[in-house]
Amino acid sequence: MAPSAHVLVIASVTATSSDLLAALQARAQRSPATFTLLVPGTGPGLAGRKAVEPQLQAALEQWRAAGLEADGMTGDQNPIDAVTEIWNPGSFDEVIVSTLPGQASKWLRWDMPHRVASLTGALVTHVTAMDMRPEPPHGPPPTKETSPLGPLGVLAWGGKR
Repeated sequence: MAPSAHVLVIASVTATSSDLLAALQARAQRSPATFTLLVPGTGPGLAGRKAVEPQLQAALEQWRAAGLEADGMTGDQNPIDAVTEIWNPGSFDEVIVSTLPGQASKWLRWDMPHRVASLTGALVTHVTAMDMRPEPPHGPPPTKETSPLGPLGVLAWGGKR
């Protein structure tokens, strides 16, 4: 039997995403793998780490129910610092970073997948949790405030003199 790869998974709100779970299952089918979920805290210190503990446990239950060998931990509120705290090249073979899609993701704006790759030197796979994208706004567009002067209202910008 081939040795099992140790995969570090970094996720926050996407930890219970069905897209992430499908990516983990696909990874496990390629070759044996064990997964360690790292969920950054929501705030500083122990309180921030404890706040994400229910999310960590829910994700691990879901992953284990799907047949994956998984454990996890909470980390610093800054995801890069959280990775730095636990990264050990002898402990992990590869990394999966799970983010929200597009502009909804702070981690994509921070270029997390590339920063983690630079920090660790490991193969980093980016998983986008499309099933967790925010709902588009519904209803009519907001009404604009109209000036009684119509288009000439711009001439009144100077205020009273």
